[in-house]
Amino acid sequence: MEYVGKLYRPPSEAHSYILQATIGCSWNACTYCDMYRDKRIFRVRPLAESLDHLERAADLYGERVDKIFVADGDALVMDLEHWEAILGKAWKVFPALRQVSCYAMATNILDKTGEELSSLREMGLSLLYVGPESGDDPTLKRIAKGSNHEDHVEAARKAHAAGLKLSVIMLLGAGGVARSAEHAAESARLITGMDPAFLSALTLTVVPGTPLAKLQDSGRFELPDIQVLLGELRTMVADSRLSDALFRTNHASNYLPLAGRLPEDRERIVGLLDEALAGNIPLRPEWSRGL
Repeated sequence: MEYVGKLYRPPSEAHSYILQATIGCSWNACTYCDMYRDKRIFRVRPLAESLDHLERAADLYGERVDKIFVADGDALVMDLEHWEAILGKAWKVFPALRQVSCYAMATNILDKTGEELSSLREMGLSLLYVGPESGDDPTLKRIAKGSNHEDHVEAARKAHAAGLKLSVIMLLGAGGVARSAEHAAESARLITGMDPAFLSALTLTVVPGTPLAKLQDSGRFELPDIQVLLGELRTMVADSRLSDALFRTNHASNYLPLAGRLPEDRERIVGLLDEALAGNIPLRPEWSRGL
């Protein structure tokens, strides 16, 4: 397949076929992110190219493809007609297909009507990865997320009503030292409000060249230390109230890989975090962490 630039996908999509139906990110303004800064002009790949890629992938991989992740940064932004053609082709050429997913922003979800979202679900899009990163409005403004706490709650409500599953991603350290406590508490509240089927946490890495790195260099942002980061995660797990979610911190950026279901495994996970905070559980060394 002719991929443009670097590709990114969630850890759980490691064995998925990646269809790069959009190039870059339609927002591309988050201060911490450099994932799509090499693709400054966002564009939707011509439909004929995406359909051709699906056909060639089917010839190569056939029944081995059971999941498709539609890239790049927020592919939900594509219009309904574009999605209809892609989904129709995907479900036709991959007989074992069971899931199609993509990244999405709250604004992408809110820009579509409930009927459009329901149509997408009926066509075979089933899972949206949404990264609020924080539930704290001052932090969301500082990282230029483009949506506030209530926007994300409303977007989740619309997605749920359409039958779409959500995988929500929070970013430890996003509030810096100054708003660590608020970031953790409001993120727990947002997790409750969004009530996703999947919840994960990543740990902020300040990437050179990003606006956040410039803030750090000028002394206007300070990344919390490991103890504080683990404390943020503890608050998010202990204080959020979920119906039933698969929880993971298996991303390479994290110091402590964890997995379980919430609320079923809350006490066990909080206990592990307490043990880690007490120094009784080894953490991932810096050399093995990454984006």
